[in-house]
Amino acid sequence: MRVQDLTEILNADFYTGVPDSLLNPLCSWLMETYGIDPAHHVIAANEGNCAALAAGYHLATGKVPVVYMQNSGEGNIINPAASLLNPKVYAIPVIFIVGWRGEPGVHDEPQHIYQGEVTLKLLEDMGIEAMVISKETSAEEVQAKFAEFRKLLDEGKDVAVVVRKGALTYEGKVTYANEYPLKREEIIRHVLQYSGDDAVISTTGKASREVFELRAAQQDTHARDFLTVGSMGHCSSIALGAALQQPDTRFWCIDGDGAALMHMGALAVIADCHPRNLIHIVINNGAHESVGGMPTVVKHLDIAKVASDCGYPYAVTVSTAAELDQALAEAIDHHDLTMIEVKAAIGARSDLGRPTTTALENKVNFMNWLKEKRGQK
Repeated sequence: MRVQDLTEILNADFYTGVPDSLLNPLCSWLMETYGIDPAHHVIAANEGNCAALAAGYHLATGKVPVVYMQNSGEGNIINPAASLLNPKVYAIPVIFIVGWRGEPGVHDEPQHIYQGEVTLKLLEDMGIEAMVISKETSAEEVQAKFAEFRKLLDEGKDVAVVVRKGALTYEGKVTYANEYPLKREEIIRHVLQYSGDDAVISTTGKASREVFELRAAQQDTHARDFLTVGSMGHCSSIALGAALQQPDTRFWCIDGDGAALMHMGALAVIADCHPRNLIHIVINNGAHESVGGMPTVVKHLDIAKVASDCGYPYAVTVSTAAELDQALAEAIDHHDLTMIEVKAAIGARSDLGRPTTTALENKVNFMNWLKEKRGQK
């Protein structure tokens, strides 16, 4: 169905969310209709943040807000949905729009498979009644369902629209770009040149896909790389956990701006633990590029300063190849916890592939490599 028909049925004037590729029609409509207008549309740090924002909107207006997200974000809304929105607590009505990645019977990436299996069950367990829309769903069917949903919303209950792949359409197209010269893949190529025989832990999305393809192009081993194909925002904490237990091995964490923002508290924890063998690189293109390109608020932030204020002893921002090479060389020389924020262009190769090894194979190979590395010390 057309996204304009859906939004007319929703009859809401406040949306907040974290972008999802299955919801690109909705995201594009929001950007063309509202842009980033805090009174009507906020792209938040994570889905729990969205739920709380939505609650504040309702408290101030008495109206029903909309929270959009990929189904992977259901885990982030469990706490506010159960202890804030729920009718047994404050009874705050919210309409959730959920992209159904990993739907059973539909081919998808490994990080989406189990999440797809439990998507509807999680909503049910949280007391959120849901309807599923597909390419065949008509506006009249959605309108009829929302006649029922309105009664639930009036009682302070939450409802959800679960969106199958291709269910929404929108004729408009939004183009995202910035002025920085280096694309993420080129930045990662430089990082891998300097990381040598060190361990690399990369964030979810296109970054890990590019790490895998760059290794393959160089006919290099994948064993020293842990590709975090899911768990957005947790890559740096994975790197911290590993670095603390293997202090004689240097770890390079390749992070993204949207991921770093999603659980930014990790920066303070990393700094407090102060692993001297961790180099944390945040590739900041100011966009949720892996799921369409919608902007992140990180484009307005100085991530290096945030890291420094948290306690990172070395933190720098770069944007050119020469600056990046200098920062990477200095990070090695420091032998201490380092943050390198790299301002990046938006964009990736159209023929970018995906890892040919399974997530489990990646884990086993990485653990065996670390075990061998530890045995060499």
